[in-house]
Amino acid sequence: MDRQEFVRRTDAVKVRLYRTAYLYLGSEADALEAVDETVYQALRHLKQLRQPEFFDTWITRILINQCHRELRRRKRFAPEGEEALPDTAGPDDYDALPLKEAIRRLPEELRQVVVLRYFGGYTLSETAAALDIPQGTASTRQRRALQLLRLELGEEAKP
Repeated sequence: MDRQEFVRRTDAVKVRLYRTAYLYLGSEADALEAVDETVYQALRHLKQLRQPEFFDTWITRILINQCHRELRRRKRFAPEGEEALPDTAGPDDYDALPLKEAIRRLPEELRQVVVLRYFGGYTLSETAAALDIPQGTASTRQRRALQLLRLELGEEAKP
């Protein structure tokens, strides 16, 4: 893949990357920084991409790793028991406060699947590839996350 193709493919997924980063980090500024760092790292390591058809999954994986680094950094520097409040600006689908809080309280491996599937617009197979897990595991995590969200939001689980 040459640089022009990289730019074209990156432009095609930048909104999806931003939305995913925002949902992970809860901050517009941090999301923009994560996307910028992701694009930089992807360009630096472009020669390591063996199969260009998996570019979207590859760059998403880089973004997820970048978001995890930022979350670990926050944990080290945040006052004990305090979490940074998210910015008020962001994707409209995520603005409902009870849903945002319920998703934030999910275990990390379940939250990843929900964020990618329902707010990032990824398919189940793309989500599994981005998280480097089998598709069956992604499906199980999705089902478990939805059950927990229903309980958290007070909806009865459907049989």
